[in-house]
Amino acid sequence: MNEKTEAYFAPQLFIKSGVTDISFYEKAFDAVELRKFTIDDGSIHVAGLSIGGAIFHLHEEKPIAGHFNPHDINGTTTLIGLFVPDVDDAMAKAIAAGATIVSPAQSYEYGYRQGEIKDPFGHVWLIEMKI
Repeated sequence: MNEKTEAYFAPQLFIKSGVTDISFYEKAFDAVELRKFTIDDGSIHVAGLSIGGAIFHLHEEKPIAGHFNPHDINGTTTLIGLFVPDVDDAMAKAIAAGATIVSPAQSYEYGYRQGEIKDPFGHVWLIEMKI
């Protein structure tokens, strides 16, 4: 990143070792794969993806460094907020792609419509829009 570029977040989401198929993100969120580095067996080491220009990475877990996938700890330390034009449509698409509902979409008095889904790798996404 050069010194004139503004700062931005690019979260690293850890996935189990041995994962070969990350197409969920393309199907659920229209993510675009920017780059992918695989291991000799074809499993993902790291993949860079973008959702509407927002970059995130999937990275093979590394327990020795304290980087665990959510399935192995039966939880997560991060809730990923994704703002979309239509929460209900986005959640339906994610569920059709393999996500599970954590909490259904609802409108809140503070001016947001939100719902939570869990992706097949155990990451929890807060799908939201301003209403």
